[in-house]
Amino acid sequence: MFNRQDKTRNGMMLTGSFSRKGYDWWWHSFTARNEKTGEDKAFFIEYFLCNPALGRKEPVFGQLPENKRRGIRPSYLMVKAGCWGEDHCQLHRFFGIRQVRVHGKAPYYVAAGNCFASDFRLRGSVSVTEEQVKAHPEYLCDAGEMSWDLKLDKKIAFHVGYGAGSICRAIKAFEMYWHAEGMKTLYSGTVTCNGETYRVTPETSYGYADKNWGRGFTSPWIWLSSCSMRSRLTGEELRNSVFDIGGGKPKVYCVPLPRKLLGAFYHEGEEYEFNFSKFWMLPRTQFRAKETGDEIVWYVRQENYKAIMVCDVRCRKKDMLLVNYEAPDGSKRHNRLWNGGNGKGRIRLYKKHLTGLELADDIEADRIGCEYGEYDS
Repeated sequence: MFNRQDKTRNGMMLTGSFSRKGYDWWWHSFTARNEKTGEDKAFFIEYFLCNPALGRKEPVFGQLPENKRRGIRPSYLMVKAGCWGEDHCQLHRFFGIRQVRVHGKAPYYVAAGNCFASDFRLRGSVSVTEEQVKAHPEYLCDAGEMSWDLKLDKKIAFHVGYGAGSICRAIKAFEMYWHAEGMKTLYSGTVTCNGETYRVTPETSYGYADKNWGRGFTSPWIWLSSCSMRSRLTGEELRNSVFDIGGGKPKVYCVPLPRKLLGAFYHEGEEYEFNFSKFWMLPRTQFRAKETGDEIVWYVRQENYKAIMVCDVRCRKKDMLLVNYEAPDGSKRHNRLWNGGNGKGRIRLYKKHLTGLELADDIEADRIGCEYGEYDS
């Protein structure tokens, strides 16, 4: 059973070696409606904590040439916020570690200035001018303004299981960990972005919330998720369903496990899990992702001993952005990490029987959160 909320996994994980060379981020994405035009727009908000044991009063940027030369690693809280669509943007606001308050135990919270994140509430603002972007390329962001005040109600979780035990976490076996406390989350509140005000309502927020932590980033990097789906068989909206896929090449004690994904589909109350670490479920995965002239395209086929899930997803590049992170060691290896929230796709779910396959559902999905990127080792 993967639908197990575990707020201890949503706590701050940067202890031991991860405190000096590690990151911990809390990611949120959702849909909001323009108060004037009625247009829907997809947004994201993230709180990214990096190398807290190296912290100072002011943020430390790993991409500054002098810090690169001296081997000084980054240390800060980065509040990342923005939107997807043809007018997409990613905005960054940085705080020195000594300006940050963190409650690492469950339930967690992170706070700095007027920015706050917890399992139940998000507040904050980011403002970056064109002059700041030109003067500070180390900010790795666009110009713009965004503020938010939101409540969260996390309904369905994806507890991936692997590395979940306290011993495995303590010895830092994996390079990158993942937990989706709210792969289906209801958001409510308001967002203001570049002069426009948007209303967020639970029924139309199509929200998502997860977190990652570790010492490095996977390559290839794959993420696909949506709770905005309609059955092609019945024509009905699937109001109690969500799927979530992530991974690429996990590393255990620096040993890569190529072509591995974690996947879950909560289909109208029934759970289907495709998890490479649960070998007794006989998991198998095939996937492809590629960049074309105007799209990013994903194909994922996952199966276990009782079911098969096939996903075909695409997202227009003009609706996406190249999302920026620097790693805790100060490097920036992912320079074409495509990130979007307006993906569209088709999902086919099959049940296995002794007599063959049964098509359980054929689904059209939209508002798909999606990522793809690779770098040369």
